[in-house]
Amino acid sequence: MIRILTVISVLLLFALTVCGCNGKAETAKTGGPAQNEPSAAGADASKQEKDVLVVYFSATGTTKGVAEKIAKITGGDLREIKPAKEYTGGDLDWNDPQSRSTKEQNDPSARPEIGGEPVSLDGYSVVYVGYPIWWGQEPRIMDTFAESCRFDGVTVIPFCTSGSSGIGKSGKNLAKTAGSGNWLDGKRFGAGASEQEIRSWIDGLQQKLQKAE
Repeated sequence: MIRILTVISVLLLFALTVCGCNGKAETAKTGGPAQNEPSAAGADASKQEKDVLVVYFSATGTTKGVAEKIAKITGGDLREIKPAKEYTGGDLDWNDPQSRSTKEQNDPSARPEIGGEPVSLDGYSVVYVGYPIWWGQEPRIMDTFAESCRFDGVTVIPFCTSGSSGIGKSGKNLAKTAGSGNWLDGKRFGAGASEQEIRSWIDGLQQKLQKAE
């Protein structure tokens, strides 16, 4: 008798377990949210955040600060373009005609190597591209970046930092080098650019971005 009761108990436990699994599966079939699965709203929010990418090159940290604020305001992802060989203080001495940066900027064909993993634009429709202004131009490593990516179907928004120089033709130069993408006019920021200043600029871009869609 005890053995029979034990067998019956095991069968009942097995039946309850099967019902629990089937119940969960049925909930998923009828459209109910399965446990640990993201809701539609969460998926949309995730997609929206991934829609924007902020890519930047910063030798002294100034451009990095602006890029971080743009990423914070837009909810976009942040990626840094790192040179395979970092720039030293001596490399950036614009008074030295033999400094590394001077030589690069005087050579339009110079293409400094980018280190680390390549920046992927997959899944992004809006890409902010930031850099400092060197000798009135974009750093040559930005030309390396522009040549290495395909910007088809992407709206690209350049931004730069400098002590006094404007963005000049740097954005148009990058657009020409890239050969693809919808490149909008860029914006120059100073080292002390506030979050409100950057937010106002981004808000003003919304109409242009809507037209680009």
